[in-house]
Amino acid sequence: MKIFDLHNKTAIVTGALGLIGKEHCNALSEAGANVAVADLDETECQKFSKTLSSESIGVSLDVTNPDSIKSLRDKILEKFGQIDILVNNAAINDMFENPKVASEQSKFENYPLELWQKSIDVNLTGVFLCSQILGSVMAKQKSGSIINIASTYGITAPDQSLYKKEDGSQSFFKPPAYSATKGAVIMFTKYLAAYWGNTGVRANTLSPGGVENSQDEFFIQRYSAKTPLGRMAQPNDYKGALIFLASDASIYMTGANLIVDGGWTCW
Repeated sequence: MKIFDLHNKTAIVTGALGLIGKEHCNALSEAGANVAVADLDETECQKFSKTLSSESIGVSLDVTNPDSIKSLRDKILEKFGQIDILVNNAAINDMFENPKVASEQSKFENYPLELWQKSIDVNLTGVFLCSQILGSVMAKQKSGSIINIASTYGITAPDQSLYKKEDGSQSFFKPPAYSATKGAVIMFTKYLAAYWGNTGVRANTLSPGGVENSQDEFFIQRYSAKTPLGRMAQPNDYKGALIFLASDASIYMTGANLIVDGGWTCW
């Protein structure tokens, strides 16, 4: 299956230390790519990069800071000489540390402007900056694959009833910024595909469904019941889709949104 082979390719994963980010790194490495593990904590990035099977490095990255992205670019080019795959995975998914105020603070009517702005800075502006600075290298090379990680909540509105406790009280509301930014990422990807299509750079979106990660049992059961496959995703359920988009297996695919959600959005 040579069309899936990523040997002699260099991939960058932003937000690489997250639950799915690590699996993205593992998938790319297993397919043969050199992997740049990029996240805020350089020590942890370097530590994780050593667990990968291919040649990999760990690099600190703040996706909201152009100088940080340029520094990453220069390090990658110095070590590997090229950039072939960019996985824009870094994102904020609001978590409210104090459960006593989470219900009120996460309501749309009360949602803080600073949280809205922070999500835009990371989830949307971060994708723009990384695509602009790192994707420009691909455009000069006349080849490359940009994979922007969106979400089913960028396609359909959150079902707030999933977050109701068994006693009927609402423990949390899925905030507006996540859906707004992920929907914008899907449209921005189409822009990139159209803009860079004649350079050989492809841009596609991967929209994952919810991943099981020690949530309350009532939430897992309700989410699973709304999913045709009857379960939430496991962190490694997206590895095949990522390699498909990164490799020549999707050579004639650009501007598309690959939805991998267990069927969540089909009804």
